[in-house]
Amino acid sequence: MSRTFKLTLAYDGTDFAGWQLQATDRTVQAVVEDALAPFEGRRVVVTAAGRTDAGVHAHGQVVSFALDAALSVEQLQTALNATLPRDVRVMAAEQAAPTFNARFDAKHKTYRYSIFCNDVVPPLERRQVWHVPTPLVAGAMQDAARMLIGTYDFAAFQAAGGDVVTSVREVLDSRLTVHGETWVYEITGSGFLRHMVRNIIGTLVDIGRGRWPAEEMRAILESRHRSRAAATAPPHGLTLWRVGY
Repeated sequence: MSRTFKLTLAYDGTDFAGWQLQATDRTVQAVVEDALAPFEGRRVVVTAAGRTDAGVHAHGQVVSFALDAALSVEQLQTALNATLPRDVRVMAAEQAAPTFNARFDAKHKTYRYSIFCNDVVPPLERRQVWHVPTPLVAGAMQDAARMLIGTYDFAAFQAAGGDVVTSVREVLDSRLTVHGETWVYEITGSGFLRHMVRNIIGTLVDIGRGRWPAEEMRAILESRHRSRAAATAPPHGLTLWRVGY
């Protein structure tokens, strides 16, 4: 009898071409589906809560799929972690309701973006932070971040060529915290546009550098034009932190 499983995955996205299956490039979806295939003797299609881009990490990516194999959740988690490459791990496993869908049942997602503000970035952190050696003004960035909370048209922060029906999104929380040399931006929303968080980060950093005052964030948002916002921040500072259901 087929059962639906829910896994929480963590992965270092550095050596992946993103989540989504591709013909030739290494993706997270491909390695997870490859690890599941021996249990069924066929390909097992996995649905993810969100499709992370190339170089983007995950602390709490949630996936769902159906299996006929008679495995307990503990056996499934142990077997997958013994098979998966070292840059992907199953952090939690559970049996879900038959109708559970990791993507469509998600209520909100939280992303974190880490910036390292010093002249020299430690080698052990370089794959998870954006190194910004120039001084930044935290107060201005924090004020600008708060202006994004609410329901707005985020077209100014959408990647060019997006094909979504609407660029209106609800942001539940948007904040920047400073932990010594590491600055962490956290945003929670019901959904995100392609490159939305990285485009917001690029704009926040330009505000922190003094290119614009904090109030410009509202003007950029209201413009709904991508050309008004800053350049896209690099992917390696971004982590899909958690998914809420």
